[in-house]
Amino acid sequence: MKSFAILLSFLLLSVQLANAAVYQNLAALPSNEQYDVIIVGGGTAGPVIASRLTENPRTTVLLIEAGPDDDGAVDLQIPANYPAGIERKHYWNYTTTPQSGLNGRAITYDRGHVLGGCSSIITDQDWDRRNGVTGDNGWRWNSLFPLIKRHERWSGAVGGRNVTGQYDPAVHGYEGYSKVALPWSGPNAFDNLCLEQAKTRSEFPYNRDPNSGKPLGLTWAQSTFGGGERNSASKGYLPASVRSRANLNILVNSHVTRVLSTGKASNKDFRTVEIGTTDGARKTVTAKTEVVLSAGSIGTPQILLLSGIGNKAELKALGIDAVHELNDVGKNLSDHIATVAFGTTTVPDAPPVDRAAALLQWNQNRTGPLTEAVGHQILWTRLPKDSEAIRTYGDPSAGSNAPHIEIALMNGLPGQLYGGAAVLLTPQSRGSVTLASSDPFTAPLINLNFLTHPFDFAALKEGVRAMKRFYASPVFSSYIATPIGPDPDAGDAAFEDFTRNVGITTLHAVGTAAMSAKGAKGGVVDPDLKVKGLKGLSIADASVIPYVPTGHSMAPVYILAERASDLIRSRC
Repeated sequence: MKSFAILLSFLLLSVQLANAAVYQNLAALPSNEQYDVIIVGGGTAGPVIASRLTENPRTTVLLIEAGPDDDGAVDLQIPANYPAGIERKHYWNYTTTPQSGLNGRAITYDRGHVLGGCSSIITDQDWDRRNGVTGDNGWRWNSLFPLIKRHERWSGAVGGRNVTGQYDPAVHGYEGYSKVALPWSGPNAFDNLCLEQAKTRSEFPYNRDPNSGKPLGLTWAQSTFGGGERNSASKGYLPASVRSRANLNILVNSHVTRVLSTGKASNKDFRTVEIGTTDGARKTVTAKTEVVLSAGSIGTPQILLLSGIGNKAELKALGIDAVHELNDVGKNLSDHIATVAFGTTTVPDAPPVDRAAALLQWNQNRTGPLTEAVGHQILWTRLPKDSEAIRTYGDPSAGSNAPHIEIALMNGLPGQLYGGAAVLLTPQSRGSVTLASSDPFTAPLINLNFLTHPFDFAALKEGVRAMKRFYASPVFSSYIATPIGPDPDAGDAAFEDFTRNVGITTLHAVGTAAMSAKGAKGGVVDPDLKVKGLKGLSIADASVIPYVPTGHSMAPVYILAERASDLIRSRC
């Protein structure tokens, strides 16, 4: 009898889960399906969580993405296609508000509008800082390092060249979903000059692998281009073997407009999502256990605010009833700003890449110039202790291992240019995401507030000075024709005007639904990623990271999503 009961339970479960599918629009989604967990947003974090949760065949998941499916989208697979080679339908096409710190410029703010989203380095002290903010030891570096390895599938170099000495095998994972690789080509003549400089100047030592959690120095760039393709979260975590799981349904081209209270509003139980279309159609789906917002640093606060979760006065001004007051929703946005500096070399320009030949090579074996989207090497450095920025405004970094500046070294640019981009990793300016209206299909107001804190401009000056010092080595004497500029030491006015006119975002926004300690007055989520004061609603994406990482934000989001998966799994 007991065996029969087990068999019957298995058959019922099989029938319940038999309809796994990718639904292309809201009308196609069956009305009779039930899910344990509903994940809103298929960018970087959402696919990770969906994939991990459905490893348990008894946990049913619905993953909802506003954009199209990325399956078969070749424009997304070619690393060198970003930004101009990617179809505009795969972007949200956001623009910021006019930025007072950028001489009134409004700038494009690309966010992925596709399954896989915009899906790499972070220091150990960054994670330990999060532990300090949240009071949760689970966010410490030592606790998370196994998850860092769990998510990664180290792939060596694109094309299989010898990379001995260019990475540390001990700090990588080899069985995860996310393929990470070194560049297809190199070291070239410029790379070798940079490596030689690192041997002669202690300020910029060679660092074999920034994935150790201590990135300072000259490192090789590591990218999610394993196998010569852009390895997005969807491609990595939602391959055919995962998509075919009977307990996973994926809904694309569908816009979540709000999260709603399930049952009485006084219960504060928000397990229902409202999905809408521009023609006014609405449909609700309720999770048995939990709704997870993974719509990113722009989308997540927008959904919360549209749902009446935020600052009561600001919501009232837009005619939205406040159902739960959390004043920090959409606040505390921080992002990396970058400026550039270039000089000329004695080396003639190389012939331009033959796009047709390169595409043929990529199609044949996934190698060649189209597999590279960035330079080969990166310089991670700290500001001098006696610099104006540190003396006047203090040190905002997480500790002595954390860089203030990233310098993406560049050469071979048209016009015999060399130089780089100086990226400020520890900005003090804070921006916001607010609603333009109560219409969920109206883009929110994105105010990065770049260069409104005086530390940030002073730190960027030091970043370009560091680039000057790097290239001042005798190693480059026969390579350099003219020094990089604009020179921050040749006149403040010209450098400031240039920086405010060309300063750009690196699209690493975080903090708009920030984590804080349980019981803290500020913040939006507790350390377990549950929204403060609510049941059944959690957030797992870059919006919960309270300080912008001193490195690229994608890897931290992957690791956050891996831990979120474990936390949510324990609640299912």
